Amino acid sequence: MTTDPQRFEILLVPEHVKNRTGAPRPDHPLRSAVVEATGETGVSGYPRYTGEGMEADIDPATRTVEKLLIDGAELDPGLTALVAPEPGKGTPRRQ
Repeated sequence: MTTDPQRFEILLVPEHVKNRTGAPRPDHPLRSAVVEATGETGVSGYPRYTGEGMEADIDPATRTVEKLLIDGAELDPGLTALVAPEPGKGTPRRQ
């Protein structure tokens, strides 16, 4: 039996700041927040996490942000939400 992570760090990065592969750069976030599991399932069908003004549905298997509200509003165009990589592991997945 696997247990979903109880906490993630979400990074908001501008889409126009890219690395050499064309992916957004997680090392230059405009905002970040640590979100914790609520025990609920979001409208996307994934576990819901909240904290520091963010409410997110996150697929824990892929570490992908599936739905996100920031201070009660949708993600602004031009921004990408990423789950911060685990130390020593690969690149975060974008929304």
